[in-house]
Amino acid sequence: MISYGKETKLKPEQVIEKAVQFFGPGGAGLEITEQGEACVRFEGGGGYVSITCCEGEKRTQVSLESREWEYQAGQFVGKL
Repeated sequence: MISYGKETKLKPEQVIEKAVQFFGPGGAGLEITEQGEACVRFEGGGGYVSITCCEGEKRTQVSLESREWEYQAGQFVGKL
């Protein structure tokens, strides 16, 4: 299991949209098991990816936790 934290200028809904494109059915092929305005959870391949966002005054804090998808999680965080 791995956890990442990242700040971005993107709004939470933009981060979630990018996550769905990257990890979802059209990307890595994971199933979306939970989705809200500032959070999303994917499952598949014996693991999961969970992303939550918290919007601040100037930046959004992104927290990502993953099991079995550590490499892809690192790629996604690097693109934010």
